[in-house]
Amino acid sequence: MGNQSKKCFFDIKASVDGNSADVFIYGEITKWAWEEFGEMSSTIFKEKLDEAGDVETIHLYVNSPGGSVFEAIAMANMLKRHKAHVIAHVDALAASAASFFIMIADEIRMPSNSMLMIHNAWTWTSGNANELRKAADDLDRINQSAIQMYLDKAGDKLSEETLKELLDNETWLSADEAFNYGLCDVVEESNHMAASITDKYKQHYRNVPRQLQKLIPSAMSAEEKTLREQILADSKVNQLYLKTIL
Repeated sequence: MGNQSKKCFFDIKASVDGNSADVFIYGEITKWAWEEFGEMSSTIFKEKLDEAGDVETIHLYVNSPGGSVFEAIAMANMLKRHKAHVIAHVDALAASAASFFIMIADEIRMPSNSMLMIHNAWTWTSGNANELRKAADDLDRINQSAIQMYLDKAGDKLSEETLKELLDNETWLSADEAFNYGLCDVVEESNHMAASITDKYKQHYRNVPRQLQKLIPSAMSAEEKTLREQILADSKVNQLYLKTIL
């Protein structure tokens, strides 16, 4: 399939002296790493993190519209367990799953023109009434997990009631607003990086700021579209197979 030519949404690079490492989360957080089709992103992420060694500081650079909740949680917990001091840098956008990914950092830095977007978890599903109710219950549990991550970071600057209102309304926070809610520690000078958001997320998210809508790139290539459609088709086949043996 030529999958090796696909660029992974993350990368990890250790410094020459071995004292620090840079972790980059750029683009949609996917279940599969495009460069290693068939292997879960979190699996490869762990391998690369282990290769970085016993570093003292990790710089986490993020420009992502979000994506897979469970992959984001898995990778975030790996960084949280690491003994290194983690500094998150929101290069342009940390939305949805990417927003709570950075909450594990010891310090969050945002340029003044970057944004943080938080909302309730969502999914697509099918099945009978019991299966749909279970999906809704699962989303409630995912939401509660994310809420706790935000509250742990914010401390007394953000109440659970206010946070739930922000989540219900799909809120796009500026760096200053994130700072005021305790979801950012340092507001830096603005930078020139464009936010990572695609037409897919423009259609799903309700309140995409006008300035970000102008930055949305053209549709994905035919090759990538075909590959993603194949992944979706394989996933559906696997789900049907599992139902026959469970």
